[in-house]
Amino acid sequence: MSVAAERIERLDCLAREATREGDEDRGRYYVRLARRIAERNRLSLPRRFKRFTCDACDAYLVPGANARVRLQDGHVVVTCDCGAHARYPYG
Repeated sequence: MSVAAERIERLDCLAREATREGDEDRGRYYVRLARRIAERNRLSLPRRFKRFTCDACDAYLVPGANARVRLQDGHVVVTCDCGAHARYPYG
């Protein structure tokens, strides 16, 4: 694992902890930083990181706190507080 990938993993943990403690701005900062590192090093973000971040506002999503999760016709629909939707298949 490269240094950049390790840093992205660490930023994922920090963003999750900051958002759960109520500091959403710091969580957004960590998400933006991780995305920037991935772009510069041509890395793809881990699936867990992609699924728990909002593409529109860069918020780290915590179901029940700042995100709504619903099941619809074979898809998981995640709705952020900003109104953005993300759909992922399951089955």
